[in-house]
Amino acid sequence: MTAPDPAPPETWHEATRSASSITEHLDVMWEHARHSITETTAPSSTSQLRLMYVVDSEGGMRMRTVCQRLASAPPTVTRMCDRLQAIGFLERLPCPDDGREIILHLTPTGKEHLQRIREQRDTMLHRAINSMSPTERRDLATGLAGLQTQLNAAHAKEHHTPDSHSAA
Repeated sequence: MTAPDPAPPETWHEATRSASSITEHLDVMWEHARHSITETTAPSSTSQLRLMYVVDSEGGMRMRTVCQRLASAPPTVTRMCDRLQAIGFLERLPCPDDGREIILHLTPTGKEHLQRIREQRDTMLHRAINSMSPTERRDLATGLAGLQTQLNAAHAKEHHTPDSHSAA
């Protein structure tokens, strides 16, 4: 159990507003970067890109689990999968232990596309972080590590269900 934080609630609210503002700014910057990749046909929506990130996070997963992670209805996820499969970024395979289920995997082309997007994002972040003082970078690293730990814990708590298996 962690000790109570002596910081006033205004500090918490300020940190929340700052994190939210940075997230929105990064979303806009990264959306611009995603559209600037011209080597391949990019997914036409941020939702499709999120689906790709979810599937890539575990090297493939059951369609049902993707629906749960995205909090989307199966017909919506199926339509996104149709589009991603049509442009060669995703493949659907029968689940080896349950013929009624589908396992989603990114194709090598889909993985390459995500890698290019990640490289552009890393370049943007590197430039910004490199311009910070060493103290600011250290404080940022410490703060982001703590934030990620808490977000991962909250995500695990929200999405832990007995039947949410990754790819078999």
